[in-house]
Amino acid sequence: MLPTAPLFGAVPGGPEMIVILLVLVLLFGANKIPKLARSTGQAMGEFKKGREQIEEELDEMQGEDDDNDTEFVDTEMNSETNNN
Repeated sequence: MLPTAPLFGAVPGGPEMIVILLVLVLLFGANKIPKLARSTGQAMGEFKKGREQIEEELDEMQGEDDDNDTEFVDTEMNSETNNN
C-alpha cells in the first residue's frame, strides 16, 4: 500500500498551536484577535456565497446545454423522417 501524505503538509499539534497563539497575541494584542477572527469568518462566508453562486450558474448553463442538445437531436430526427 502506498503511503499517503497530508494535503497541506504537517498539521501543527498542541504545543505548536500554543506558540502560534502566543505569537498572535504578541503581534496583534488580545483585544484585536476577536475582531480579526470575526472579519476572517465574514470573509469566508462571502467566499462561500460567491462559490455557491458560481456553482449554481454553471449548473444552469449545463442544464441549458442539455436542453439544447436534446432539441438538436429531435430536429435532426424529424428532418430525417421527413426526408424518407
